Amino acid sequence: MESKAAVQRKLKDFIQKDILRDPDYRIEPDEPLISGGLIDSFSIVQIAVFVEETFGVVIPDTELTVEEMDTLNQIAERVLSEKRR
Repeated sequence: MESKAAVQRKLKDFIQKDILRDPDYRIEPDEPLISGGLIDSFSIVQIAVFVEETFGVVIPDTELTVEEMDTLNQIAERVLSEKRR
């Protein structure tokens, strides 16, 4: 299984390149992505699709919320917890 750091790195690369379109933007693991205004709710759907295609983890639409998906840490933890099931 991939490490948390590896999952975060893939998520960060995707967000930088495909959502922000700024590969040099520095995203910290605990930086608030949605509540901090960096990405919008539509971007969360893009992230969920990326997670499913890259890690084989499905995150239900009802869980695509600020409370569940606001930081790289939260998203990576979710991916790893689903993979452990």
